[in-house]
Amino acid sequence: MAINQTQHPPTDGRPVPEADERWSAAEHRPAAGTGAPQHPEEAPRRRPTALEQAGGVRGLIYSALPVLAFVIGNNIGGLKTAIIAAFALSVVIAAERLLRKESIMPAVGGVFGVAIAAGISWWTGSAKDYFLIGIWSNLAAALVFGISVLARRPLAGVLWNSMTGKGTAWQEDPRSRRDFSIATIVLTVIFAARFAVQQYLYEADEVGTLGTAKIIMGYPLLAVGLLAVAWAARASHRRLRAAEH
Repeated sequence: MAINQTQHPPTDGRPVPEADERWSAAEHRPAAGTGAPQHPEEAPRRRPTALEQAGGVRGLIYSALPVLAFVIGNNIGGLKTAIIAAFALSVVIAAERLLRKESIMPAVGGVFGVAIAAGISWWTGSAKDYFLIGIWSNLAAALVFGISVLARRPLAGVLWNSMTGKGTAWQEDPRSRRDFSIATIVLTVIFAARFAVQQYLYEADEVGTLGTAKIIMGYPLLAVGLLAVAWAARASHRRLRAAEH
């Protein structure tokens, strides 16, 4: 008669060395067919890109919709209709983002921005004042970016290397400073062009055209500036790595 020789761990709490070693090996044995441990270490998380932080392509489209709703509402029913349409749409967009479990900051920021712009427009009684903050923000940005180039601390380089944790080594490399200065000048021109065009339309009281200009000169032009920053960052990174070796 066959005798079952299977060993079982004792019930009195005493360890069985052979069993302990066998069970420990089983816990670290690679999963069948994979050659990998059953409990692999988690890979480091990838830093989200600027586009991902803005909510992707959907986020870029959503940012333009309240402006479009304001212009259409103003053409249909006047200032009150425009304000209600823009604010209601921004709330709907925020709720949709929350339901999709996306980042809450773009959602809250969108509602907050529309509320401030709409409040200024309501207070002054002029539809064109909905765009007032954006117009003067562009002028302020153009001045700050331009001054940073004159100070030999191009803001494109400062912001990029701070966000990516690259440090300040690029500031000691003349060619890196030159490349980031070029990228900063590109951004300065973009902000200045936005201000010039939109301020002209503001003075001409062209609300519909002003809304169109804000959308067209928004993310599309900013993408051009970001491409210039990416070019400068890549060139700087290659040179600094070559210098280390």
